[in-house]
Amino acid sequence: MLKVDNINVYYGAIHALKGISLTVEAGEIVSLIGANGAGKSTLLKTLSGLLKPRTGNIEFLGKSIAGNKAQEIVKLGLIHCPEGRRVFANMSVEENLELGAYLRKDTEIKTDLAKVYQRFPRLQERRKQQAGTLSGGEQQMLAIGRALMARPKLLLLDEPSMGLAPLLVQEIFSIIQEINQSGTTVLLVEQNANQALKIAHRAYVLETGKIVLSGNAIELAESEEVKKAYLGA
Repeated sequence: MLKVDNINVYYGAIHALKGISLTVEAGEIVSLIGANGAGKSTLLKTLSGLLKPRTGNIEFLGKSIAGNKAQEIVKLGLIHCPEGRRVFANMSVEENLELGAYLRKDTEIKTDLAKVYQRFPRLQERRKQQAGTLSGGEQQMLAIGRALMARPKLLLLDEPSMGLAPLLVQEIFSIIQEINQSGTTVLLVEQNANQALKIAHRAYVLETGKIVLSGNAIELAESEEVKKAYLGA
């Protein structure tokens, strides 16, 4: 579904991503783990067209998207749920969700809105409330719901558990699994490596802009190197 081939990304003179190659197959949850500053968010921004690779290629569903604009990539079904939720604070919950479908021309938007409310009952209870008044957990649910309104084939999730209480973290990860089981492929960036590896099929470890380890998520979770660096063992 997604093939990243030897991409290099710069911020001015700073070499942020160094020869990154990875794949995501349809139906998978693939996790990207690594410390702050490793390049995880930079990679997602590059995949979604917010940054351009200087060299290398990105293929999505067999098409090169490395130079495409962000809105063109959204049309293809690659949807980015950014770090920090980024909800429109002065708009209502429902208006935020409807914005997720802004490129759609079909007649099933209301049906999908009902599905989001079914998955996130708290959003339905607060559908007329300003998004900026929601709790952190509710805003994360809203951000995921807004992304789902775009009907993603591949959902890029950037740090969905950031700043949330432990019980809400468990809930968010259960929701990610449900989304995947309902047919959406997920590429997950997450500092909570323990939780990310529990739900992923495969994973990549980033350090200072490079992939240093990759493989089956269960095997990586049992790796002494990963345990010491990311799992607190």
